[in-house]
Order: sequence, then structure tokens, then C-alpha cells
Amino acid sequence: MLALIQRVTQASVSVDDAVVGAIGPGLLALVGIEPGDGTAQARRLAQRLLSYRVFSDEAGRMNRSLADTGGGLLLVSQFTLAADTRSGTRPGFSTAAAPDEAERVFNEFVAICRENHLPGVETGRFGAHMVVSLVNDGPVTFLLRP
Repeated sequence: MLALIQRVTQASVSVDDAVVGAIGPGLLALVGIEPGDGTAQARRLAQRLLSYRVFSDEAGRMNRSLADTGGGLLLVSQFTLAADTRSGTRPGFSTAAAPDEAERVFNEFVAICRENHLPGVETGRFGAHMVVSLVNDGPVTFLLRP
């Protein structure tokens, strides 16, 4: 399980020209699920995501987390993050979880984040063709694993 997180001033995700999730300042997380991921990985990644210090304190240092700031969280499933890109000129997807397994783990991850981050967790739509718009703040982007 992995998440590419970006600190944003705003972000949204649309399906069929309709916005299905949007946030103001906070984090956009593109989430990839790998074979064998389950509850333990979802809980650990959620804990890391919500407590990862990427927001500036009064001295301008990255010392505040999403939990500290109460910012928004937009979670978007993205199986291409789990792609095998080690060779050739085309990605392989045998390193990504099967759709049914990935949807179950992603939904569990969303539920855990919602339990622990009450200000607001938005999502895209699993398995849909999504258009993600964002304004990256910094830019600040990190790859997190459980």
C-alpha cells in the first residue's frame, strides 16, 4: 500500500464532468493498493498520513500535521501507483492488487481516515475514469508507505 501525498490549497476530483469530491487547504492522497494489503496496512498508512508533518508552523518549518491543522483530505484510488516500471517502456500491473481486493482495502482505508479525521474526508470514485485538479502548495509531495 502506498500513497503519493500532495499539500494543496485546493483539490477536486470529477467523474463524467461532475465533481464528486473537493477540498480546500489540506492533502490530496493518490492511493495504490498492492497484493496482500489489508487492515494492518490501511491502519498504519492512515495513521502516518494523518500525523505526517508537512504544514508550516509559525516559524515556517514543517512541524504541523493534517490532524493539527484540521485541513481537508481528498483520497483518490490510483492503481497505476503500484505499477512495475523497472524495465521496458510500458508499465506492468501484476504488482497492483486485483480490483475486488483493492476496492475492499481502499474502502477500509477511507473508513479509517473518516473515523480519525472528522473535519472532512472526500474521495473520488473507485474504478472510474477520474479527472483530478489540484493546486500544489509548495510544491510539497511525498511518497508514503505503511
